[in-house]
Amino acid sequence: MGKIVVMGAAILDVLVHPAPPEVFLTGSSPVSTIRISTGGDALNEAVRLAQLGIHPQLCTLLGKDDAGELIKARCQKLGIGLELAEETGEIPTSVNVVLVQENGERNFLTNPAATLRQLKMEHLPAKLPKDTQILSFASMFVSPWLKNQELSEIFSRAKKQGVMVCADMTKCKNRERAQDMRETLANVDYLFANEEEAACLTGKGSYEEAAEELLNCGAGCVILKLGRRGCYAVAQKECFHVPAFRVPCVDTTGAGDSFAAGFLYGLMKGESLRRCAIMGNACGALAVKQIGTEPDTPLREELDRLLAAVPDTKEEGKGKQNNGEKAI
Repeated sequence: MGKIVVMGAAILDVLVHPAPPEVFLTGSSPVSTIRISTGGDALNEAVRLAQLGIHPQLCTLLGKDDAGELIKARCQKLGIGLELAEETGEIPTSVNVVLVQENGERNFLTNPAATLRQLKMEHLPAKLPKDTQILSFASMFVSPWLKNQELSEIFSRAKKQGVMVCADMTKCKNRERAQDMRETLANVDYLFANEEEAACLTGKGSYEEAAEELLNCGAGCVILKLGRRGCYAVAQKECFHVPAFRVPCVDTTGAGDSFAAGFLYGLMKGESLRRCAIMGNACGALAVKQIGTEPDTPLREELDRLLAAVPDTKEEGKGKQNNGEKAI
């Protein structure tokens, strides 16, 4: 079996829960949880994959500091490869403060000069390892140094090696538009986004329209993460909605990254598009049940328990209707 290379940010999170907006109006506020957890889009994906038995390579930027050492120790414990990770003594490893409200919504305190937003082309390999099956670019638009041109180069390099490309994103920040990213998106086999991110990139009013626009701009398959409504997948010959698993929501930190990891896990197992979407939903649901991204119970056992209630079908979903309307 080939390997997955996960590319993107690896940081530490200081998680505070519950942290209501009023926290800034008082000198001191009691909370039930303050703890340090590994985080960052790429590291979250890599951790989830490792907990599912898929041990990826992590391509990231770390500072030569205590925070970087904690991240490396976590990766080594889980069997996450660090051969593609770059270290620098000039940039500190990012440490974010994550204020989690009672309803699971979050606010972040970040340092823009730390590694989270300093990943550059010079930190990335010109070639992926020969046994790479999937490149997962964990978040487009996070690093201001990796713009459309750089993303296009990263993805085209991978495709020339015969590697499947998956890409997630955060909200675009410099008025990027999907129409201007056709060359980049044409090299993405599976594109992930949430509803707000897709709307920002496409300018479309509904998530169905946004997904169709991203598909028309070159992506091979588009999967939109819809939170408590599940997810929506669209490809050239099919589209469907997969409802979410009903679980209590404590903290949404890393839920989107966990969804991507679950979807990638399905791809590595050779599952159908629909089944991959279900597995993504399941991993996302497990993520929101707790504070932070480090599960209290074995992830694969919990995943199997959730999936046991879902029909084990290879059905690919309904095809697109001739009148252009989608059957969901």
